[in-house]
Amino acid sequence: MIRTELPTPGFAFELHATLGHARAGVLHTPHGSIPTPVFMPVGTQGTVKAMTADELRAPPLDARIILGNTYHLFLRPGLEVMRAHGGLHRFAGWDRAILTDSGGFQVFSLSGINKVDDDGVTFQSHLDGSRHRLTPEVSMEIQGVLGSDIAMVFDQCPPGDAAPEVHDVAMRRTTAWAHRCLAVARPAGQALFGIVQGGIDLERRRAHLGELGPLPFDGLALGGLAVGEKIEDTYRVLDEVAHELPVTRPRYLMGVGTPADLARGVAAGIDMFDCVMPTRNARNGTLFTSQGKVVISNARHAMDTGPLDPECPCQTCTTVSRGYLRHLHRAGEILYNRLATLHNLTFYARHMRRLRERILAEGTPASY
Repeated sequence: MIRTELPTPGFAFELHATLGHARAGVLHTPHGSIPTPVFMPVGTQGTVKAMTADELRAPPLDARIILGNTYHLFLRPGLEVMRAHGGLHRFAGWDRAILTDSGGFQVFSLSGINKVDDDGVTFQSHLDGSRHRLTPEVSMEIQGVLGSDIAMVFDQCPPGDAAPEVHDVAMRRTTAWAHRCLAVARPAGQALFGIVQGGIDLERRRAHLGELGPLPFDGLALGGLAVGEKIEDTYRVLDEVAHELPVTRPRYLMGVGTPADLARGVAAGIDMFDCVMPTRNARNGTLFTSQGKVVISNARHAMDTGPLDPECPCQTCTTVSRGYLRHLHRAGEILYNRLATLHNLTFYARHMRRLRERILAEGTPASY
């Protein structure tokens, strides 16, 4: 085992075993230890949609870390409310780890209502059209008020098909903004991750990694993937660059993806993942099972008295039938969202645990 005390006190990363580039480890945080590789459910507005904190904590899901969204929580409920509640943990009743994004992706995705310059971004709220200014310092202030365990640097995330000169500007700004984020005082016990940009060009990716890798971040993320490029380009970048991120720090792939994407990312050397896919797909009627995807609205499920997934131990699969889930979905019943989301998140959690168990069983003990 390799244990590294990360730059932020209270954080450490243990690497237990490797299988090729794949890694199994443990990330220690002030709000608990997180076995890796790990999928992190997305709680955009202080809630993982349709889930209570107890449901997220309970086995077999047993989520150790969730995400909060800086952009959305800044606009609603706002920093005054967050300060009054003592941060996102207390506000949401969540006593395990939280990672917050920087707001950069949401701002830049709203390209029609923002203006970007070297200092930051001026944008309009998607809620009421009010104008706001987001800079690296403001992003860090917001994440400080939220009190997340892991904050992300403010970065510029261009579309996957952006011109080379757009990626060059985004890399330059992201590096400059990373230095500014590091210069901001953070609450005790809040780690900071850097974000490597560069699009699908390997030379750019490696150049940006060369700029951010030496900085005192607690972990590094690959950003700007799954944002419009072909999946084979995503995989090419993963295969070539992921294992080149520093070995003693956790590696995070942002916003990706399908179960197959997660397996490919783990094989490439990634430790942490997030994506809205399991929760969003659940609400839209697409469920992940050991037998493949299930579109629950299909008529053939109406008379199915069996479980959604006979191999899944979640409450949904052990208490109700496919036919009942189809009925709830077609009737627009709120209970459907809860049962479907619980299953999809459990499927993802168990998928990650199987990948981890294989690395531990078939890999070799980690060593320098």
